[in-house]
Amino acid sequence: MLYYLFDYLEKQFQFPGASLFGFLTFRAAIAMILSLLISIVYGKRIIRFLQTKQVGETIRDLGLEGQAEKAGTPTMGGIIIILATLIPVLLFAKLDNIYIILLIVTTVWMGAIGFLDDYIKKFKNDKEGLKGKFKVLGQVGLGIIIGATLYFHQDVTMKEKLPIEQQKVLLAENPDIEPSKLFEEEAKSLKTTIPFVKNNEFDYADLITWINPNLEKYAWIIFILAAILIITAVSNAANLTDGIDGLAAGTSAIIVLTLGIFAWVSGNIIFSEYLNIMYIPSVEEITIYIAAFVGALIGFLWYNTYPAQVFMGDTGSLTIGGIIAVIAIAVRKEWLIPILCGIFVAENLSVMLQVGYFKYTRKKYGEGRRIFKMSPLHHHYQKSGFHESKIVTRFWIVGILLAILTIVTLKIR
Repeated sequence: MLYYLFDYLEKQFQFPGASLFGFLTFRAAIAMILSLLISIVYGKRIIRFLQTKQVGETIRDLGLEGQAEKAGTPTMGGIIIILATLIPVLLFAKLDNIYIILLIVTTVWMGAIGFLDDYIKKFKNDKEGLKGKFKVLGQVGLGIIIGATLYFHQDVTMKEKLPIEQQKVLLAENPDIEPSKLFEEEAKSLKTTIPFVKNNEFDYADLITWINPNLEKYAWIIFILAAILIITAVSNAANLTDGIDGLAAGTSAIIVLTLGIFAWVSGNIIFSEYLNIMYIPSVEEITIYIAAFVGALIGFLWYNTYPAQVFMGDTGSLTIGGIIAVIAIAVRKEWLIPILCGIFVAENLSVMLQVGYFKYTRKKYGEGRRIFKMSPLHHHYQKSGFHESKIVTRFWIVGILLAILTIVTLKIR
């Protein structure tokens, strides 16, 4: 909203300083600072409110050290993250940008699912919360909305670089040619980024056109199915990761910050040309949302690090996972998720392997056996005698290494 106000003041009255709001970096910085302040200052008030409403965490006895002390700690703290993200975005982002609209919808949509789940657990005394099929239905619904919009909306386009031979001719004629001249016209595309293949690019249409080239017109169905899969997988993985103080919020901040770099360079034609990556017009506006989101996550960590004063609950974890998935799909980096979100993947896999192996051995040997002392993976290390603050810090370090590796893939072809 303030973006449009200052844009009007600058154009109509040449208001001093109003032009600053035209700069992406300035708006991103202000959004991050404001979200950080909101989450720290008003986060404390929200925690007190949750305490007065007796929205405390019910702890299952898993035999973990320090577990009993967590009983009664306020949950549903994801509200802090959501508010601290949305307020700066509404103030500083271009609200007619389709990517910003999709992220706002994602935040509200997934936040509502998580809130409903937490509400049923705490106020209806149902430990199961919202039934799994309804959660999945909500995630699938969001996946359909995101996938269909990113394919059919007229503002979602891409610019591909001209063939190498044509670039060489243009550069030979004019060495100082503008980078934008080395790109084709904006067009719809189902191309995405996959590391370690030619040009790091992959077209979803290739999955069916090998059968018959005429099937290309149905490739959007494959894209929507991929969006559903990614949103469902990442949101559930983030939910599983939220098991010890500061783990989900800190890991997510690292992931989202990395996606912010991708959004910034993918939406800047100069950097896109220099790094030889796909240029996605208007996607750079996501940087504002990401800046606000990172600020909210860091501010939330103020109260969520060990010993936690508040837990995010499903209100936060499902929302975080959904946002990460949608940002990755929007910047066409969704297939970098197995690397970038390696912590999420490891947590998810540990549960799947544990359950699968237990069922297999029970059927074969008559009693179930375990791969890990406990799953998800962070509980395995707790059972092994590591303090949870040390586990979280080391997981963060691994997350940073994975983020660096993900960035490096931009140049590995």
